[in-house]
Formats: sequence, structure tokens, C-alpha cells
Amino acid sequence: MKTLTIKQVLIRIIFIITCVEFVIMLALHIVPGVITVYTEVALGTVLLALLSIPAIYLWVIKPFVNERDEALAQINHLAYIDPLTQLANRRLLSEHLQKAVAGIIRHKVYGALMLLDLDRFKPVNDQYGHDAGDEVLIEIARRMKSITRSEDVVARLGGDEFLIYISHLDEDKEKAHDRIFRIANKLISLVSQPIRYHDQDIYVGASIGIRLLGFEELNPEVAIHEADVAMYRAKDAGRGRAAFFEG
Repeated sequence: MKTLTIKQVLIRIIFIITCVEFVIMLALHIVPGVITVYTEVALGTVLLALLSIPAIYLWVIKPFVNERDEALAQINHLAYIDPLTQLANRRLLSEHLQKAVAGIIRHKVYGALMLLDLDRFKPVNDQYGHDAGDEVLIEIARRMKSITRSEDVVARLGGDEFLIYISHLDEDKEKAHDRIFRIANKLISLVSQPIRYHDQDIYVGASIGIRLLGFEELNPEVAIHEADVAMYRAKDAGRGRAAFFEG
């Protein structure tokens, strides 16, 4: 939607008032009967207000308000969403985690963070170019979304790092541990499948660090850092695997 300029707003208001005033004056001269000058002025003023205000609202104020609301929504969207993958960004995830940790403690149901870092991603940019790298990131984001639920959050931290918050795993720690480990391995398998780009198959892998979220008070940034530590443990162990944070 194109934003109205100040000049366009003024022109529209002047046009509306001029047209309405012309119609009113014409009508007052056509309508039979003798009225005084004062009555004519008063009647003209009332009619001008009654007719011009709705027109100004519909043609000037309403479009302006709609454009403002759309601009604010776009600004808010850009503040919380990664522009390439359309996933949540770190800011949105951190805000969500603050509420999620409180919910985990209150409901006594384990959740988890998975920090995923792509393996063999740099050669993709080097060999095929950054456009190919962007397509890989977009496709990986789509695959991550495909195995998560609406209540989970998938975010891109930057570069080839992603973070997934999985909620409501289980009330039992061991069962929650096993479930998130299965999800992580399913994701690793999904990421490793070829990505088609310009009639060529591109292969990347994934190493995942898992931070199980229990019933203790925890700073979201600390949890993200600990998931990152676990991810590097997975890389050190040979890549293409998942590892838990062990504090």
C-alpha cells in the first residue's frame, strides 16, 4: 500500500470541501423559498460539516490510519522475524523462553532446547555461491518446521545456527530425555537428505546440542549458551549427531 504524502492529504481535503461546498451552494439556490442570509450561512455550514466529514474520513483519515497500522505491523514483524527464513529471531525466542520456563516450572512438564548447527555449510557458499547457501537455509528452516508443532518455536540465531524450543515433552525426566533425543535424531536425518538446487543435489549435515529444561529457575540466555556448549560436544564427537548438556 502506497503511503499518502502530506501534499496528497491536503489536496484531497481541499477537493472534498470544494466539491461539497459547490453542491451545497447550488442546492440552496435551486431550492425554492426565501431564506435569510444568516439562515443560508448556518444551513450551509451544517451541511458542509455533515457531508464533508464522512468523505474526509473515508478518503483521507481511514487510508492514512490503515497505512500507519500496516507500517507498524511490518516494523514489528522485522523486529522479531528472520527476513531470510521467516523464522523467529533470537529476540522473539528469548522473550518466548522467559514465559516457557515459567510454564515448565508451574506445570511440571519438561521441555527442551535444541541448538542446530549445519555441517559442511561453508563449502556450499564457496562452491555454489551465496544464493545457493540462502536456498539451503530456507529449505532447512522448512524441514525443521515440518517436524515441530504449533506450540514449539523454531528460530534462526544467525548464519547456519538454528534453535528449536520443544514444549510439553513429558512429566518424567527419563521419558522426556528419550523423546527429545529421538526428535533430534529425526531432525539430523531430515537435514542430511539432499537439497535440489539448479539440477544439482547439495548435501549438508547437522550437529545438535540439547539442553533439557527442568523445573529449576533458569535464565533463557544461559540455557541457549548451554545448548551451544552441547552442540560443540556433538561436533567434537564426529558431527552428524546430538549431545546433551551435562552441567
